[in-house]
Amino acid sequence: MNIKNWDKQDGLFKLTALAVLVILVFAVQIMSPSFFEKIWQLATSGNMEKTVEFLASYGVWAIVISFFLDVLINAVGFLPSIFLSTANGLIFGLPLGVLISWTAESVGVIISFLVMRYFLRESAEKIIEKSNSLKRLDEMSGEKGLAAMAIARTMPYFPSGILTALGAVSKMSIKDYCLATFIGKFPSTALEVIVGHDAVNYRQHMDRLAILITAIACVYGYLYWRKIKKEQ
Repeated sequence: MNIKNWDKQDGLFKLTALAVLVILVFAVQIMSPSFFEKIWQLATSGNMEKTVEFLASYGVWAIVISFFLDVLINAVGFLPSIFLSTANGLIFGLPLGVLISWTAESVGVIISFLVMRYFLRESAEKIIEKSNSLKRLDEMSGEKGLAAMAIARTMPYFPSGILTALGAVSKMSIKDYCLATFIGKFPSTALEVIVGHDAVNYRQHMDRLAILITAIACVYGYLYWRKIKKEQ
């Protein structure tokens, strides 16, 4: 394939992807004019009771709505999805809640990766330049990209958009990025769902909640210690 034909196909892909995104947003807006406004309020307020009520109001479609919202929030990248992960655990139970959150978050960050790689590459590069840790990860993205990204994704409560930007400007293939995301996202998402669920029902799950919070604190404490030691 010559360069001219590749450029045409690449341009067609970008145009098609953008058109699909615009059509999807408009379709949701037409079917439910207040939908995005409501989601914004829930995401910024962190009101768990109202989030649970909102999802439960869709009855048998609650799983579909939750999945769509989780994908959308993670694709956008700047809204927190922890409130939705917690709601999934509360409404659907831990096993199903983890499964929904894991698959939706993974799909969402993969969409975000594709958007950054094909539309916002310069913006992604600026994000990488601001972090020495991300620069080191970027250097590993060639030969050890899949392993590095999978390990980085296992960190719960870590800003997902930063890792997505790294993947977008790295040498990682789409296949490796998708695989690393699904592998790494599972433990981090499971922890977020379980901790959120137990925090709301802390009276019944105090012991497990204390163990999980201690484990998370130890992991981040160790990483901070490693960072300080390297800088000395």
